[in-house]
Amino acid sequence: MPKGQPVAVPEDGLTTRQRRNRPLLMVHTGAMKGKSTAAFGMALRAWNQGWNIGVFQFVKSAKWKVGEETAFKALGSVHEATGQGGPVEWHKMGEGWSWSRKAGTEEDHAADALEGWREIQRRLAAETHDLYVLDEFTYPMKWGWIDVDEVVETLTGRPGRQYVVITGRDAHPKLLAAADLATEMTKLKHPMDTGQKGQKGIEW
Repeated sequence: MPKGQPVAVPEDGLTTRQRRNRPLLMVHTGAMKGKSTAAFGMALRAWNQGWNIGVFQFVKSAKWKVGEETAFKALGSVHEATGQGGPVEWHKMGEGWSWSRKAGTEEDHAADALEGWREIQRRLAAETHDLYVLDEFTYPMKWGWIDVDEVVETLTGRPGRQYVVITGRDAHPKLLAAADLATEMTKLKHPMDTGQKGQKGIEW
């Protein structure tokens, strides 16, 4: 897309404005790091536009310190105090979903992931958020915890103007086919190849 211009304009009956504002389903997959980072970069831009942001982290342990979580919670507080940006919600499966009374650390992981997906379905139906970041969401589908066909049907039929970005390795072909934007992170080089571990400010 040279200079941000589309290479083709389909005859779909939409005006340029309607086509430009069509909400997207996006997938970041591949073996290389950067999938979640790119999604949170999108969320940062969306927050700046005043969008309502909902982050749902699957798989990652509640004990992991995620730098973006701290930053976005701070941005949520900025919005509450000043009205700048948009509201932010951050939910992490390993802590137990905040809307559930059950303790997440004692839950079966598959049931916990499914409960998270059910809540996302409820929020999509209610048009709660403008942007949903479903972090590491490819794994519950890969492991058979959540039905891929159901996910595709729900996301492609979502009402209103709701954007969704999904991250994680091994995205299912059906999910990629349904996506409007699909990116594969391919490794060329990584510090771990030479024995270097993750660093503050880069990995967390």
